[in-house]
Order: sequence, then structure tokens, then C-alpha cells
Amino acid sequence: MKLAELREAARNTIRFRQMSYRTEKTYMGWIERFARWCVDNPNGTHEEKIRGYLTHLARDLNVSATTQNQALNAINFLYRHVLKMEIGDFGDFTPAKRPRLVPVVLSKDEVRRLLGAMRGVHWMIASLLYGSGLRLEECLMLRIKDIDFDRRAIYVRAGKGNKDRTVMLPAPVADSLRNHIEQVRRVHQRDLAAGLGDAYMPGALGRKYPNAAKEFAWQFVFPASKPGPCPRTGAIRRHHIHSSAVGKALKAAKQQARIDKKISAHTLRHSFATHLLESGKDIRTIQELLGHKNVSTTMIYTHVASIGAAGVASPLEALAA
Repeated sequence: MKLAELREAARNTIRFRQMSYRTEKTYMGWIERFARWCVDNPNGTHEEKIRGYLTHLARDLNVSATTQNQALNAINFLYRHVLKMEIGDFGDFTPAKRPRLVPVVLSKDEVRRLLGAMRGVHWMIASLLYGSGLRLEECLMLRIKDIDFDRRAIYVRAGKGNKDRTVMLPAPVADSLRNHIEQVRRVHQRDLAAGLGDAYMPGALGRKYPNAAKEFAWQFVFPASKPGPCPRTGAIRRHHIHSSAVGKALKAAKQQARIDKKISAHTLRHSFATHLLESGKDIRTIQELLGHKNVSTTMIYTHVASIGAAGVASPLEALAA
């Protein structure tokens, strides 16, 4: 199969299985890189080529364990679901183990200073990341219908692992969010008047409900400043704001707040979980709010909760008493 045909078949399979656009970009990138490597290294069985490529990533490119496993998942998808081939046993190849890293967590004062250095839409997004424990992509993908002001709840649709869940809508951000949504309504009305105003519909919903795409309920809560081409269909529509804009706003706020820790959008989610644990909330509740499949993933926050390491005071402090 030629590279162009392989690329088209992989993309069709990904979209048929209703995988996210982010996953599509990642898998397509790895599939193309692996295919080009196979052209340069044509000898050997499929198992040997896969093992050789993964070894090349680890030995020659020195990529992280996360990157190795990401490449393996993409190649596995290619063979099993696109080429319909069983790739068999990898023999002596052992997938790299991802190191168990302790997450970076902000103190409550640091969160207060960080949010105090932010304004407008970026403040609202950062407030939801910390106040609701949302992943950045989950926050940006929120639709108007997912915000329930009466029940003070946010409904996360098809989050990581394609799972739905409900999280709290923090009271301090509710009024600002309500006013923001009214501004979004006016923008949507102008888009409709200009012959636009249809939102991207996930899966087959666009065919099932052909008129729903232009309904206000389906518009993104945090829309982009202007319409642009849809990365999948090419249709001109208003998507949500780009994640890089949030990253830049957080970086600027970090500098203004004089916080020396390495901060990303996920740091606010880590801080959400840690501060809930420190306030006495049980680990199972936090697991549900975060949308973790296994409680073992949530347990990582027990290593950073409380003052000191594992909440234990240093014996040096006793000497100073």
C-alpha cells in the first residue's frame, strides 16, 4: 500500500471509530513516521520492523517512555484496525515504563496570585481548571448546553476515555460565566446573520440532527475570536479558542505573580485534587471528579498533600524546638 493510500485508510478508520481530533493528529503523525522509516529499512518481518523502529526511538533519538508507548499504540492501531493484521509477539521487546512523577502543585496562595494576574476569558478558563478539576481540552470543548447554572454543575461529555462525568460549577466564576455566555449569544447571532453559525458536531450527530449545529446550545462556551476552516472538513465555522492561547496567558500570569514553579494548565488540575484531599475529601470522590479510571492514578496526590513529604515533619525541626 502506498503512503498516500495508507494515510487515507488510517484517517478513515480513525474517524469511523469516532476518535478525537487530537488522537487523530497524534496517530497520523506516528503512522507516517513509521511508514517512512520502513521505506528506509525494508528488510525483516513486520514484528522485526516494529521492534527495530521502537528501538531506534529509544536508542538513537532518546525519546521518553511516554513517547515510546505513544508510538507503540499508534503502530498497534495501524496493524490491527487499518491493515487488519495480527502483529504477533514482540519477543524480547519490553515497552518502556513511564516514570512515576510527583505532580507540581501550587499552594492556595499561589493559585490566588496566579488567578489575580489573569483577566477575562483566560481567567474564567483557569478558574474552571482549578475550581472544577477539568482538563484543558475538556474545558475548551464545553458547549453552552453543558453548563447548568441552576444545579451549579458542568457536564463533561466524552472526556478522556470517552467517558461522561459531572463536576461542580464554582460559585465565584458563575456570574462572570453567565455574562460571558450572553456575549457569546450575540456573537452567534451575528454569525447566523452572516450565513455562518454552525458548530462542529461530534460523531454522527450532524447527520442525525441536521439543524442542531446552528442552535445556540451547541455552540462552544469559549469560541475563537473569528471563524476559520474546520481541520477535519474544511468548512468555515467558529471553533473554540486554541489551547496555546491559554498556555501563553498562564505563562504571563505566572511571571506577573512571581511564581517560580513550572506551571501548565494541568498544574491547576493537580492543585484542585491536592487541595480537596487536604481538606478531607475522600479519595474515591476525588477520583470521580477527575474522571480517573483507576483509583491508583488518583493516589499520586497523597504524595504531595499536606506540608512536608507525605505530611511528615523533619526530625531537624524537633532539634530546633
